[in-house]
This record gives sequence, structure tokens and C-alpha cells, in this order.
Amino acid sequence: MPIFRYQAKTLEGEIRSGTLSAIDKKELARILSVKGEILISAKLRKEKKDIFLFKMGKISLVDKMMFCRNLSVMVESGFAISRALNVLAKQTKNKKFKNIILEIKNDLMKGKTFSDALSKHPKIFSELFCNMVRAGEKMGKLESVLKILTLQLEKEYKLISALKGAMIYPAFIVGLMIIIGILSIILIIPKFSELFAEMGAELPITTRILMGTGNFLNQHWLAGLLIFLILLVLIIKLRQTKDGKRIIDSISLKLPIIGPIILKLNNGRTARILGSLIESGVPIIKSLEITSNTLGNVHFKNSLIFASKEISKGKTLFETLSFRKKIYSTLLIQMIAVGEETGNLSSILNKLADFYEDEVAEATKNLSSIIEPLLIVIVGLAVGFFAVSIIQPLYGIMGAF
Repeated sequence: MPIFRYQAKTLEGEIRSGTLSAIDKKELARILSVKGEILISAKLRKEKKDIFLFKMGKISLVDKMMFCRNLSVMVESGFAISRALNVLAKQTKNKKFKNIILEIKNDLMKGKTFSDALSKHPKIFSELFCNMVRAGEKMGKLESVLKILTLQLEKEYKLISALKGAMIYPAFIVGLMIIIGILSIILIIPKFSELFAEMGAELPITTRILMGTGNFLNQHWLAGLLIFLILLVLIIKLRQTKDGKRIIDSISLKLPIIGPIILKLNNGRTARILGSLIESGVPIIKSLEITSNTLGNVHFKNSLIFASKEISKGKTLFETLSFRKKIYSTLLIQMIAVGEETGNLSSILNKLADFYEDEVAEATKNLSSIIEPLLIVIVGLAVGFFAVSIIQPLYGIMGAF
């Protein structure tokens, strides 16, 4: 859908500017009038095309975010959902997503509810998304729920973008270091191996390990590649097992630098999703079950499943989570207690989510500067290992003459 840059005047005479999605300028004026603003001027904003956005028909987070945002605006403006979906289907460039939107529209025309139509596509619309829409339909607050979902998707997109941006430099350095190391072992080390063999030099253990690895990869590079691929597959398979996932998730929480970020990320995600579901009218036990399914870390997932069972027996959320202080912060637990006592649990959870999201954003912003000295140390140790393994035998040979 086209995005317009606009200027509008409020009823108080204040001039405001911003961007908004609309079919055309008439529709933009109508949307603004609902908000109590009068359109003064509008220009179509040129959007940059992302060549990866619709690669291989993949429905990206940006696709869903734009869908949710535009649907929210149109529903708030008085559009029937079926008409809004028809407009969105015409506007989307992703053919796969277009077909799904049209399928949802057709299900609505057959008498299905919007949430039921969405739930037919679980790979696109999560259980969280469908349950929040269902709650919005029951309470007659669908536009409010869509706004909450839009905000949630936007925050998730910003966070993922920040994490990717922070990891580009370290990933590049590590990748380059691995490539240089492999090439050195395959191409350079065998030359020194031949030299040391001719000189009859006695080699230290580090040199023998390096030479043996270099000679093996030089002569059997295909076998080396096969071993690497087998190890990679085994690690992936291990991650898919319950015990393997538990071990890997436990290690990830204890890692320096990364561990605290993962803890804050999961605390923030728990607060955001749980707060949004409760605010949308979903019962707390159901909210905990849905939230547990959206979390990647098995320890957070299991803690919420346990909490839902304990609450059904009459306990409070504060009582069930207070025994999980290794993963949940004291701040989160205490604020949940306050929220339950005051009856403002959803509001407090959303404020906590904002706090943790800001903390993660600040941590990821400084991640590159924190990792850079660590990378320098790792590169230095690798270079030192190579240097000592090669130079030490050379000194021994020179001393023999």
C-alpha cells in the first residue's frame, strides 16, 4: 500500500506531520478526519526495494508487520475486514502472501471468523497472533488488538535488526580468521613439514599437531569437509532433542557477554507477550501457555508451563515465578507481585517490557565494542600458536649448526 508524507491541522490549530499508509489522498484525508485532523498536503513516499524481502516467496517479518499495521488503520477507519483484506491482497508484492490473504478473505465470506481463518496458516500467523485476534473479536476491540500486535511486531523487527547489525563485524572477523587459518594449514604448513622432515628436527607437540592436521587436510580435504558436515549435522540434531536443547540453552545463559543479553531478552519477551495477551482479554492461564510456546529458551518455556499449572491450583504468578530467580530478574518478580495486588498486571508487564527492550537495545549497541577486544585476544592467541609452532623448531635447527 502507498505510504504518504503528510501535513495536517488539528482542531486546536496545531500543525502535525508524519507518514501514513492509504490507498490514495482521499482515503488519507478520511483516515485523518477520523483522528480529528484536517489534511493540508500529502506526497507519495518512494520506498526502497529490498531485494531480499520477497526472496523465494518467503513471508518475512516486514510483510506481517505491514499487513498488521495497514489492516489496523483500515479497520479503525471503518473498513469491513473482507474489503480491507481485498485491498491488502492487491497491494502486496509477495505472491505467496497475496494468495494467503485472499484465502483468508474467502474463508470470511464463507462465514468463518477472522481468527479462525488466520489459524489455518500457523506458519504465518502464530498462536499468539490468532488468540489475540480472537480475544479482540469477542470484546469488540479488534482495532485495539491489531495496534498492539503492530507495536509488538515493530519492536521485534527493531530488535532483530539491532542484533544483526551488532553481529556483522564480529561474524566477519571470525569468518575471515577461520578461512585464513584453514588456508594456512592446507597450503603453508605442509611446506614447513617437508622442511622439518628433511632437516630431521625434533618437533614439539604443538608443531606435530599442526603439521598432522595440515598434511591430513592437504591430502584428504574431501574427508575433512565430510567430517565437518557430519559434526554440523550432529550439533543440529542435538539441538532438536530435549536433552540437547536443555544443555545448549543452559550453556547459552551462562556465556559471558551473550548470557546476560539472552536473559534480558527473554524477560522482556515474556513481559511483552504476557502483558499484551492479558490486556487483550485472554485468561492468564491461557496467556501463560501461549507465551511459553513463543519462547525459544527451554528453561523459560518450562517455567511458564509450570506456572500455568500452579495458578490453576490457586497460586499467584508471583508465587510460582519467585522460585525461578536464576532466570527471572528480581525486578520482574517484584513488579508482578505489585501488578497482581493492584489489578494492573498487564500495564506493569508492558512497562517492564519497555524497560528490558531498552536494556537489550543498549547492550546490543555496545556489543561490537565489547566483543572487539575479545576478538583481538582470540586472533592474537591464534597467531601466537601458529608462530610458536613454526618458529620454535626453526630456532632448534639453527642452534644445531
